[in-house]
Amino acid sequence: MASIYIHIPFCRSICSYCDFCKIIHDRDLVVPYLEKLESEIEDAYEHEPVSTLYIGGGTPSCLSEYETQKLIDIVKTINFADEYEFTFECNIEDIDERLLFDLKEMGVNRLSIGIESFDEAKLKFMNRKVTFKEAEDKIALARKYGFQNISIDLMYGIPYEKAKDLKKDLNLFLKLEPEHISTYSLIIEDHTMCRIRDDSNICEEEETKMYEYIETKLKKNGYDHYEISNYAKPGYASKHNLCYWNNEEYYGFGLGAAGYIKGFRYENTRSLEDYLLGNYKLDEHLVSAQEMMENEVMLGLRKMEGINLQEFFDKYEINLQDAFPVKPLIKNKELIYKDGYIFINPKYIYVMNEILLKLI
Repeated sequence: MASIYIHIPFCRSICSYCDFCKIIHDRDLVVPYLEKLESEIEDAYEHEPVSTLYIGGGTPSCLSEYETQKLIDIVKTINFADEYEFTFECNIEDIDERLLFDLKEMGVNRLSIGIESFDEAKLKFMNRKVTFKEAEDKIALARKYGFQNISIDLMYGIPYEKAKDLKKDLNLFLKLEPEHISTYSLIIEDHTMCRIRDDSNICEEEETKMYEYIETKLKKNGYDHYEISNYAKPGYASKHNLCYWNNEEYYGFGLGAAGYIKGFRYENTRSLEDYLLGNYKLDEHLVSAQEMMENEVMLGLRKMEGINLQEFFDKYEINLQDAFPVKPLIKNKELIYKDGYIFINPKYIYVMNEILLKLI
C-alpha cells in the first residue's frame, strides 16, 4: 500500500505566519503547474494501491472550476485501495456546492479546514478572515454532501492572546462538532510576515498553560489525544499523518513536497521556475540504518502511545534500549515503559525536544 501527498501551492492571500511553499493564485501559472504535476506523478508513481492521499497547500480549494477539473483528471490516474482515506485541505470561504460536488467526484472522504481562530484580533494578526456563522453554515453544507470526517485547525499562542481568548475559541470549535482537531502554537519562522514585522512569541509558561488547557478541554469532550498536536474522536485519527509518525514510506508530489520512497528521502524544489522546467527534485539521499532508527524515535515519540518495542525490534533487529540511551530517561521518569511501549511522560510532552536531544 502507498501513501501520497500532493502539494498545491496557490493561495488567495498569504497568512502572516506561513512558511509553507506558497504563491498567490495566478491563472496563467496554475494549469502549467498542474500539467507538470501530472508528469511528475506519471514518472514516479508505480500504481500501487493507495491507502491514503492528502492534497494540501497552499490552498487547494482556491482553484477555479476548470483547474479543479484538471486536478480531478490527475487523481483519476491514481489506483485506490478498497478502503482509503483521501484528505483535501480547504478554507471556509471556498466551500460551496460546486466545490463539494467536485470533491465528491474526486473521491475525497475527509476535509481538513483551516479556521485557526474566530477572534478578530487574532485573525487580523494572521491575515485571515472567517466568522463562526460562516463556518457553521459551510460545515453544515459539507455534512449535507456526505462529508462525515472533518478536521479543523486551531492556532494559539498569538502575541497578546489571553487565556479567555483561547477558551472562547475552543468553545466555538467544539460547537462545530468536528471529528478531528489539530492545534498549533505560533512558531515565528524565517521568510514570513511575522519575522519581517519582528513579532514575538508569548512567554513559554503561558504557552504551556494554553497547551494543557486545550488537552484537558478536548479530552473532557471525547477527543483522544493521539499525537502531540492532534486530537480525534475514536476512530478518526488521521491515517495519512500516522504514516509519517510511523516512519512509513510515502510519495511527495508538487512544489516543495517531500517524500520517502525505497529508502530514499527527497525534497522537491521550491522554485516554480525550476518545477515548470521539469526539474522537480532539489535533493535526495539514501537513509542509513542509523538515521532510519533515529527517525523512528523522533517521529514515534510524537504519538501519545509512543513506540512499540516489539515492532521496533522486528523492523531493525535490535532492541530500542540497546540502540538508544532510554534507561536513564525511564529512571528519571521522562520516558515511561508500559505494556510493551515506550512513550514520553505526558507531563513532559511539551518539552519533548529536550528529551529527544538526550536520546539522539
